[in-house]
Amino acid sequence: LDRYRAQPRALEFRAGPSPGLRATRRWQRRLRPELVKLLGGFPARRCPLAARVVARRRFPEYVRETVLFQSRPDLTVFAYFLVPRGFVPPGPCVICVSGHGRGASSIVGYDEKGTMRPFGRWGEYQADFALQCVARGYAALVIEQLGFGRRRDPASRKIGTGRDSCQPAAGAAFHFGETMTAWRVWDVMRGIDYLEGRREVDPRRIGVMGISGGGLTSLFSAALEPRLKAAVVSGYLCLFRDSILSLSHCLDNYVPGLGRVAELPDVAGLAAPRAVFFESGTRDPIFPLAGVREAYRRVRRIYGACGAGRRTGLEVFRGDHRFHGRGAFSFLKREL
Repeated sequence: LDRYRAQPRALEFRAGPSPGLRATRRWQRRLRPELVKLLGGFPARRCPLAARVVARRRFPEYVRETVLFQSRPDLTVFAYFLVPRGFVPPGPCVICVSGHGRGASSIVGYDEKGTMRPFGRWGEYQADFALQCVARGYAALVIEQLGFGRRRDPASRKIGTGRDSCQPAAGAAFHFGETMTAWRVWDVMRGIDYLEGRREVDPRRIGVMGISGGGLTSLFSAALEPRLKAAVVSGYLCLFRDSILSLSHCLDNYVPGLGRVAELPDVAGLAAPRAVFFESGTRDPIFPLAGVREAYRRVRRIYGACGAGRRTGLEVFRGDHRFHGRGAFSFLKREL
């Protein structure tokens, strides 16, 4: 923490008396390529998606397709595409990315035994937020994040359904001068490529939503992918100082060198003036509330400099590290 206090952050947002939209955009143009570089960059070319639907199941409230597509030449993304009954195309779609736990299964209604929960009885800390999107009339693309669920290594699979393989995968990314954050954000970007080919989806109305590790992916995706119109970040916004530098966190949270350049609110500010909403519990043990409030104060300052103060929001709810959604879905209704 002494090192944090002594370390200047070269591209941290420093608002003057009235920075204005032009100066803020200059700052964004300086920070964004530096952030991409620190993340390890993205592939120079997009490989063919080679997308295919491998299963289709009808539920009373929605239709669910199991989709596979290529994000890189040797990397297949597992996803669910959910469309509510009565959906009028082209309509809005939310890309949903889960946090640590059992992966995509835990946000589309499956319990630990692999049984579907009754629709509307949202379960576990992630509260089936992909199905909550469907219940509110959104299509949803549920991406299985690298290291979770069906995209884990064999050792993690042997231990149990809730064991992730983030540590070896994130360590391997560092070995190649890259990061798990970039790998997961790239999957979201390729997910947008996939959605642009779906007749059901209005490409101008695509959002992203995630909690915890999925909140990380959602926030960095919003910062770096201009095709996203809105983002919901649950249980992740904080200061690095109060979260990953003060508490034990998964290795996938770390970006080598970022501490010399910016704080997390600066990353969030790269999304401005597009819509981003945050939520956090009063008793969240891994993203402490004091750090959340200070981080959001800085985000508001950036959005205010862009003249977009109404396009961001924070809901603090009574609870711990879990998905809440009340203010978030009201926000999405307005913005998406």
